[in-house]
Amino acid sequence: MIKILKHLGFVLLRSKGSHHFFINHESKRTTTVPVHDNEDLGIGLLKEILKDLDMSVEEYEELRRKIK
Repeated sequence: MIKILKHLGFVLLRSKGSHHFFINHESKRTTTVPVHDNEDLGIGLLKEILKDLDMSVEEYEELRRKIK
């Protein structure tokens, strides 16, 4: 998810504990990504982040395949 955010122009604003706060200065959008070792994000959390980005699951999957 962090690779995708950086690809979309988001930068790390700050981190507190295991939560990383990202901002895109152009779109003024923000989102928070919890980073717990190499654990995958749960589907509910993933959907909340995609909602913050105004991105569909299909758009996310397409972008994820491109970036890997």
